[in-house]
Amino acid sequence: MSLQANDFELFDVPVQFAQDRALLDTRWKLLQREAHPDRFAAEGAAAQRVAMQWSVRINEAYQRLKDPLKRAAYLCELQGAPVQAENNTAMPAAFLMQQMAWREDLEDTESAEGLEALADQVSAEQHRVELELADLLDQAKKPELAVGQVRALMFIDRFMHEVNDKLDRLN
Repeated sequence: MSLQANDFELFDVPVQFAQDRALLDTRWKLLQREAHPDRFAAEGAAAQRVAMQWSVRINEAYQRLKDPLKRAAYLCELQGAPVQAENNTAMPAAFLMQQMAWREDLEDTESAEGLEALADQVSAEQHRVELELADLLDQAKKPELAVGQVRALMFIDRFMHEVNDKLDRLN
């Protein structure tokens, strides 16, 4: 293994959007066990530092691979189509209209039931976008088209947090 390996190589999983979460969890535990600094206590401080670097690298890779949004952005970058969300916020008009409608619903809704219904609606859209990302990245092999869907998923993720925060305040 190399610290320079990409996350998929490190975890020995296919370079694709669709991933088996249970397999990722199992590989993470195995890799952490192998790299744990305590295993290198008898080998001295230098070996423990290297083990710590490995442990950090494994955790970073795991955080990217287990999260669909981070994984999609990482795949786009690996395939030469970085998301660059801070520089490129262009979105289709239909998605912008959907965002506005959701925002209005969030502002106008004061009941837990209404917020849960909104959360269900947003969750369904999140699932749809994730399926589209799987198609664009895994089947069509078009990361440049997936970039727009990654930006949409970024908005959906942030918005879902806002919905959940308001729901928590009501409860």
